[in-house]
This record gives sequence, structure tokens and C-alpha cells, in this order.
Amino acid sequence: MKIILNDDVKHLGEMGDVKNVANGYARNYLFPHMLAVPYTPETVAFFEGKKAEIEARKAQKRADAASLKEKLEALTVELSMPAGSNGKLYGAVTNLTIADFYAKSGYEVERKRIELPGVTIKNVGSYTFRIHLYEAAVAEAKLVVKAHESGSATAEAKAEKAKKDAAKEAPSTEQPETASSENAE
Repeated sequence: MKIILNDDVKHLGEMGDVKNVANGYARNYLFPHMLAVPYTPETVAFFEGKKAEIEARKAQKRADAASLKEKLEALTVELSMPAGSNGKLYGAVTNLTIADFYAKSGYEVERKRIELPGVTIKNVGSYTFRIHLYEAAVAEAKLVVKAHESGSATAEAKAEKAKKDAAKEAPSTEQPETASSENAE
């Protein structure tokens, strides 16, 4: 069935786009939710009148994508992950990890739009990844994965340092216990 989208529909298109969809999808989902209208001469004429508004909306999206691209390319994603001594991560850096970083930084980036080299990153190092924004706008961003010590290794290192510090500060002579033995009698 040929339809004209009345609103932006994820994974289908934007307002004003003409699409061919399954009859059931149009009747049971798009039409009841007012997301699309049937392709008729009347609806075509209606959307021709709104063409300038639709183009202005798309131009605004392009401008927003261009400014977001500059901001994302200027920001380096730095993640600290638990890793072994050989630099291999105990987990993995995925597009969801990066999307969470951007959310904490105040940017709204869908995880599905983040394209990592390979599927995941499993080693410490510097990487470049891509973020697909709007239409052909793609941001090339930098990722730095650093290792941080795991909890047990940190506890062991602190205990070892405490022993060394105590050995340095301890006096070399032992104190006699005569005072306590005199009080006991």
C-alpha cells in the first residue's frame, strides 16, 4: 500500500516521505496512530502545500547534526575499565558503553548510531569510531580506553605499602615490659 508519512516514523522515514508498506502495517498501526495517510490526490496536494515547512524542518535537522558533529569530534571519550596486566579488558567496550558516556556528558546519541571498529573493543588503547547522525553526516570521534586496577589488586597493593611504611617508621629497639609486670604483683 502506498502511503505518505504524516510524522517521523523510526526505521521508516520522515514527514512527507512516500513509502510502500504492507497493508496490515498501514491499517493496524500507521493509520490509527495518525502517523500516515493513504496516498491519494487530495493528500498529495495537501503535502505539496506543506512542502516548504517540511524542507525547513529537514534543514534544521541538518544544521543540528552539523553542530553536534563538531561537538562530538572535539570531545574525546575516555573510559577506565578493569584490565589484566597484559592490557586485555575483563569486560568489553560496546556502543552502549559509549552511549552511556555521552548521556552523562549531556549529549543524546542512540547506541545504534555508534559504529565501533569490530563489534567490541577488548584491549586498552586509543581507537577511532564513527557516529551516524542525520542523513550523510558522520562524526569521527576518539576513544581512549585506560586500565584501572581491580579491587583485589588495589587492596593487596595498599596492604603491601602499609607494611613497608610500618617497617620504616618502627623503632629498632624493643621496649621492656617491666612496667606491666611490676603492676601485676
